[in-house]
Amino acid sequence: MEQIITNAAKAGVAEWVCCPGTHNRSFITTLEHCPSVHRWRSSDECAAGFFALGRIQATARPVAVVAGDGANAASLLPAVVEAYYERRPLIVMTLESEQPGSGDCGEYARAAQENLFSAFAPGIRIELPRREGWRDPDLVSLCAEELPIHLHLTYTEDFATSPRNMGAIHVAAPPPRPRFRGDLSELSKVLRFHATEEGLALVLGGLDPDEQESALWLARTTRVPVLADATSGLREKLDSQLLCNGSDLLIDNPPRYVLRIGAVPSFPFWKALEEMPQTDVFSITRTGFSGLKRPSCIIEGEPEQIVKALDDVIRVGDPCNYFSASRKSAGQWEELLLAYPESSAALVQAFAQHVCLAEVLLLGNPGMLELWNNATHMRHPLLYVRSVSQAGGENGVLSAFLGNAVDASFACALTDAPTLLRDATGATFLPQLPPGKRVIGVVNSGETTDSMSDDLQQFARLCGAEYYTVRSEADFEVIESLEEDSFALLEILPDTEQTLMLREAF
Repeated sequence: MEQIITNAAKAGVAEWVCCPGTHNRSFITTLEHCPSVHRWRSSDECAAGFFALGRIQATARPVAVVAGDGANAASLLPAVVEAYYERRPLIVMTLESEQPGSGDCGEYARAAQENLFSAFAPGIRIELPRREGWRDPDLVSLCAEELPIHLHLTYTEDFATSPRNMGAIHVAAPPPRPRFRGDLSELSKVLRFHATEEGLALVLGGLDPDEQESALWLARTTRVPVLADATSGLREKLDSQLLCNGSDLLIDNPPRYVLRIGAVPSFPFWKALEEMPQTDVFSITRTGFSGLKRPSCIIEGEPEQIVKALDDVIRVGDPCNYFSASRKSAGQWEELLLAYPESSAALVQAFAQHVCLAEVLLLGNPGMLELWNNATHMRHPLLYVRSVSQAGGENGVLSAFLGNAVDASFACALTDAPTLLRDATGATFLPQLPPGKRVIGVVNSGETTDSMSDDLQQFARLCGAEYYTVRSEADFEVIESLEEDSFALLEILPDTEQTLMLREAF
């Protein structure tokens, strides 16, 4: 067991999230004797997986989760799927006692764990004690691919280990990412010879902080219209290049070429591209996924390497005249927000103004990501914006938020009531976190508003959060009055009629 921890440390694993179980007790005890790594505790595997995913997002290091007994490990599947599509090195370790000839006895606590996560995290079987000549898996090479890994440990009932002090263990830097894969020749031709006349739109998906500079340089150099997801962290730096109501503009008047940088975007325009064969699509992405059910050109790897390899990039401009339509839409939008100040969009914009100094913002589900993209424009810089909506949908939002917020003195999240309450066990991480101000805005709208309000108040009491209701922009001033070490839940209650009228008007 000590060798497994040592090999993980060589791959850059500095944090382990541990769930209780009979089979993993010896391994967790061994971790306690290793002061070089940090051990988090969780009673729920689903929350543990998303907290680990949040830590990977925040640190760019692989993080390991030790699952509990039997079928409990299956609760990690949503986080594993999310890590697969985000391309994050999440290591899941399951331990299973094995009696020769017993087979699957049909007992929940002994549920078979081999190949539990299928293609999303291929299983690597490790038998304890090791057979003669056994070679441990190369976790350094595996983590360099930035995909989830399942370590499936099996041991006989008579196997025992005596934990020893592992103070000398050294946690290495995470392995370097592989060089990019793909052909740049077609994209280079488009940028140099065709886009200036036929039109190019730049679409930015989710970007890690070390990917933002190259994407921003390419946008500013080409001067093309940009459709930027909030998770790009660049919306506020794009000035007049950022399209207002850009998804609709591009659907109504498709460009000849589209270049995407980053993760799969959340915009309706991206899905609409599946029905636009006349538009050639290029993707520069670390994840390697196109997000489209149609042919497109994918260049996989770090954007910085790829953009540098493009060499001479010229100014392309806006031959399709998207900018003039965008300015008109921006003016209309501002007027509507003033006319309907208690609509969901206006309240989200007000929330953005009051959390602009936050070091971390997490947008909790696809609906909140879309609302943020539509409601906030170019005013308040938020460079670190995350989401767990790539594949997990509405799972693990609180856990992922707290995982991202560990090292931040001020962190915020925006979600809706059902999504937050689905991850209530994530609150068990709160007492383990260092001091900091953490604010969660919860948009509560719809037919079940009253019952959801009762549930949110009960949730706030159970996890020791300060609870406030917000119905107007002035109510957000409570954020500035919070202590530096506080946890607050703001229930945002939009006016349903104003929200509907704004939607109809725009």
